[in-house]
Amino acid sequence: MAILIREGSIEEAVSVSRQIPELKAPYPPHVYEKRLLDTPHLILIALADLQLVGFKVGYERERAFYSWMGGVIPAYRQQGIALSLAETQERWAKQQGYESIFFKTRNTHRAMLIFALKNGFQIIDFEKKDLETDNRIWLRKVL
Repeated sequence: MAILIREGSIEEAVSVSRQIPELKAPYPPHVYEKRLLDTPHLILIALADLQLVGFKVGYERERAFYSWMGGVIPAYRQQGIALSLAETQERWAKQQGYESIFFKTRNTHRAMLIFALKNGFQIIDFEKKDLETDNRIWLRKVL
């Protein structure tokens, strides 16, 4: 299987996001447009044998690069696609002069937490919610 990571469009990112079960209510295109308007950003798309299988979207926030949304379609997980997306995003962010990259995830997304910790991210903050599963965990990696 040939994997290709390239810059993509909001429409492609939204299309993939709708196939990620953990994203229970994926954002529509206008939410992406509002978030990315007038701010440096990067939309990455992963293709496997010319099929859209993953995405990663981030933008500048608080003088760092915020990795906002992303995921890989379940049938294509455990094949290095998420790591390729993350490494491509990190290289780009570093080339743009960002010193760190950060994101938040929910307590329920354990695979994402493990992935982040294995790849050099540190937990930097925690937001308590009514349900433990909804707690937010903030992570950052120095580039």
